[in-house]
Amino acid sequence: MKRVLPPLNALRAFEAAGRLGSFKEAATELHVTHGAVSQHVRLLEEWLGAPLFERHNRRVVLTAAAKAYLEEIGPVFEQLSQATARYGVPATLSRTLSVNAPATFTLRWLVPRLAKFRVEHPDVDVKVETSNEPVESLKDIYDVIIRGGPDTFYGYSMRPFLSEERLPVCSPALLQKLPLRMPDDLHQHTLLHTSSLPRLWPDWLGSAQISALRPAATLTFDHFYLTLQAAIDGIGIAMGPTALVSDDLAAGRLVAPFAGPRLPSRSYCTYVPDGRSADDVVALFRSWLEREGTHSQTEAAPST
Repeated sequence: MKRVLPPLNALRAFEAAGRLGSFKEAATELHVTHGAVSQHVRLLEEWLGAPLFERHNRRVVLTAAAKAYLEEIGPVFEQLSQATARYGVPATLSRTLSVNAPATFTLRWLVPRLAKFRVEHPDVDVKVETSNEPVESLKDIYDVIIRGGPDTFYGYSMRPFLSEERLPVCSPALLQKLPLRMPDDLHQHTLLHTSSLPRLWPDWLGSAQISALRPAATLTFDHFYLTLQAAIDGIGIAMGPTALVSDDLAAGRLVAPFAGPRLPSRSYCTYVPDGRSADDVVALFRSWLEREGTHSQTEAAPST
């Protein structure tokens, strides 16, 4: 008997879109465009002679019949994958994990640790893009998004992995030239600011009860990583987030002249689309971030 089979590429697009609940996420998983997924789904609908999705603005919902259809064909795709792995294709294939994170965090915390992740998991390729856009404003779909939090976004699971506080930091050489025995001694120094974080120094000086302090000079940068680099180079005193200066404190490139006060700050969190929360590689990377975050906390203790 001749088999009656639908167009297989169209069926694959439908299975991915139905399982993930999104044409956009299906396109990312299949490495095709959003338009290609829409076209394949439309082709399958024409072949079947029935609609598969109800389209509501930016989201799609399976029809009742399509949901039942997906429940039957979904296990078939899983069986195909397992059979292919058994007959000639290694079970562990190279996998690319897409990550989006803020630039300063990526430069000062994530990049120095990625080599360790590669050694532990050589079969996972990590693709990192930097951005400070809010999670809900990102145009592309990523496996893991790193942002401050904790926040709640519809369609994403959130897990914190790295907490931090903020306190003054400077180079040891600068401290030898102009010692800082008490917060009021800051009047002899240049205070380094970041234009996007204008309240850091005023809030810390207020907490230290020296809000009327007048420093010798101020210097403002448009990016936070430039402010931290200026502190390392001995130009002045920066308000350092403990998570992002932990490596510099441990290596002696920076010191924290005061144990306190410490300004509270938001934690770093991973935000993962619901359709990818169960992905083994995503779970692996999340767990690795959490272990590294715990280790990093022990390195962030102030030294003088």
